[in-house]
This record gives sequence, C-alpha cells and structure tokens, in this order.
Amino acid sequence: MSYPNPKQIHPLKSGLKSVTYIQPTITRPNIIVGEFSYFAGENFEAQVTHHYDFIGDKLIIGKFCQIAAGVEFVMNGANHPMNGVSTFPFYIFAGFPQTPPPVNELPIKGDTVVGNDVWIGQNAVILPGVQIGDGAIIGANSVVGCDIPPYMIALGNPARCLRKRFDDELIDLLLQLKWWHKDINEIQALMPILSETDSEKIKQEIKKLI
Repeated sequence: MSYPNPKQIHPLKSGLKSVTYIQPTITRPNIIVGEFSYFAGENFEAQVTHHYDFIGDKLIIGKFCQIAAGVEFVMNGANHPMNGVSTFPFYIFAGFPQTPPPVNELPIKGDTVVGNDVWIGQNAVILPGVQIGDGAIIGANSVVGCDIPPYMIALGNPARCLRKRFDDELIDLLLQLKWWHKDINEIQALMPILSETDSEKIKQEIKKLI
C-alpha cells in the first residue's frame, strides 16, 4: 500500500505544481496548519494579510482542509480603532506625532481558527477572529465575518448559514469519530466510509468504531 507524504509540497499524482500541501511551506510561527491541508496555489502565506507580529494573533487551520485559489485570511492588523473621531492610523505613518496605542486598546478579535476537513471556495474572504467548525463548507466569493458551526454550508456577502450538511445525529457521530486525528493506516481503512453517500449506512459504520 502506498502512503501519502504530508511533507511533500506538490502532492498531485500528475506532478503539476498548481496545488500545494500548506504545512511544509509555512515559515511564520503565527500560522499553524495541520497535515494534508492544501491550497490551490504556491504561496499560501501571501493569502494571509495584515498579519503583524506585534499584535500576536494566530491563524490556525486543521488537517485535511481544502482551500481554493484566491482565498484571503484578513487578520487583526486590518482593523482600525473606531472610538476616536478619525479611523485613520496616523501612528503608522512617518511625519505624524501620534504614538501607537497599546495592543489591548486595539480592536483585536482573537485568533482565526479553521477546523478540520473544511472546504473554502475560491476567492472567499475570512475576516479576523472567525471560527469555522469541522467539516464546514464556505461558498466561493463569500465574506465570512461570523463563526460557522461544524458541518454547515455558508455562503454570501456577508456569509450566512444556508443549511447543515447532515442531520444532527450524523454530525454528532462525525465529531466523535474525528477521523482526521487517526493515523494514516486507519484513515486509509476509513476511506470507503468517508466517500459513502448513504447517511444511514455511514451512521451504522461509525457506531461500530466509536
């Protein structure tokens, strides 16, 4: 049996470099990405904008996520204080005498966290501090400014939850199974279940495993 290599930057069987596993390309300590999550492009870090070390926020992405071309993760450095008369950040520009405000006075919304097995469609924008649950799907061109529950389909600008992918029982079973945390041999064995479309059969098989 062949085994996938999560450290292989260009993992496509065709050898094309249009898709990359993200984890082995990361150079910044405040971006954390799980194994086998991929990006339809070659420079994922360029898609993470306004990400400044002095703020300290993190982008955390789970395993087996599928991130399409053009997706942008906008981090907390993009937010401007809104409690003054002007929102202009004078303190970052030469020639203005304003001193930078302390970090605890900036409008920081926390880390951006994407769960496991999340599919984010082309040109979606993920705003600061958003939490996207395991198994969620984000539609193309969506702007996500609020948390998205696990196994939810969300789309639009602003993104709205359209519907759950599965019924509550199956979602609960999948969240218990956490297949993405199993070793590669177990995942290989689970592939028939992971590609099954009959929800009742999936439930029966998962119940045998948990």
